Amino acid sequence: MKRGNLKAAFKNTLGKQRICKKEALDLYQRPLQELGLIAHQKRLEAKKDHYEGQGGEIVTYIVDRNINYTNVCQVGCKFCAFYRSEKSAEAYVLSFEEIHPKIVELEKIGGTQILLQGGHHPHLTMDYYTDLLKKIKKNHPGINIHGFSPPELIHFSQKFNYSLEEILIQFREAGLGSIPGAGGEILVDRVRKILSPLKCSSEEWINVMRVAHRCGISSTATMMFGHIETIEERIEHLQKLRDLQDETGGFTAFIGWTFQPSHTRLPIKAVDSEEYLRMLSLGRIYLDNISNIQYSWVTQGLEVGRRALKYGANDFGGTMMEENVVSSAGTAFKVSLKDIQNQIRHAGYHPKQRNNKYDLVNREKKIT
Repeated sequence: MKRGNLKAAFKNTLGKQRICKKEALDLYQRPLQELGLIAHQKRLEAKKDHYEGQGGEIVTYIVDRNINYTNVCQVGCKFCAFYRSEKSAEAYVLSFEEIHPKIVELEKIGGTQILLQGGHHPHLTMDYYTDLLKKIKKNHPGINIHGFSPPELIHFSQKFNYSLEEILIQFREAGLGSIPGAGGEILVDRVRKILSPLKCSSEEWINVMRVAHRCGISSTATMMFGHIETIEERIEHLQKLRDLQDETGGFTAFIGWTFQPSHTRLPIKAVDSEEYLRMLSLGRIYLDNISNIQYSWVTQGLEVGRRALKYGANDFGGTMMEENVVSSAGTAFKVSLKDIQNQIRHAGYHPKQRNNKYDLVNREKKIT
């Protein structure tokens, strides 16, 4: 595919046949505006039902809160500025009594989901996790618990001597609703052995998602890019996500974000918003079986969001009343519900609140 031949690019990527890795690499090297135009058309194809009255297009968001139940982790990933050792004066583990008022605050503003994540704590028990889930679900039945990354779940399986399926079924029965794609980083083992040698392999991450989907637990797919990976490795990551989605159909959305280097052990300069938009667009084009592509305002801020909605994104993510992990690495973007709604309107769309399943809140119509 020659650069500058926009008509050929549209013909090759907007047809029924999906693109291959080589075509993805060719697309990545095209002018950003051209790549964005193609991605936007793919977004329109994927979200044909994202309209309301007089042809107005919908952009969704979720009202949620991140709750990090512990910051203790024994993995020590080089890109993480959040974790602490168990002996650190800053180490903590939250009880339900400490988490409960956080969820009450979320419910008061119409929130529908918490993102519950921690680290690989060496001494928490299985009962801690299942009791916490049960208490949250009993006291907050309208809140979806979007919790525990694949590396955490593998840690639980090894520590408690249960299979992944047994862990997931117990957690599901205790109240777990869905799982986030955290810990994916780049799903290529060359990269993972450098960034997080004690964390799970790419195939182990994929297998957690496979088992979760078979257990009826949906999940999101993610990518953290802009560190030591190559463009080809980013595309390999997308390929693995697409292959699993073909197999299970369990991913509800794809979220990519850029590595934030401050306070980490990787002396790498953060990539700019142009590079972010390039990968956002490529993700929309390549992941033709994942209909929802989420914008990362946490790493990019609000203003880039207006452009992102023209480069393949159809969802503005969550309000995140509380965010600790990315902010620990130096990113300080904070937004309110009104901020998100205004940015969506300024971009020319109708803001609509959704839940984890992409049902519109207080609406019967379902967006898939």
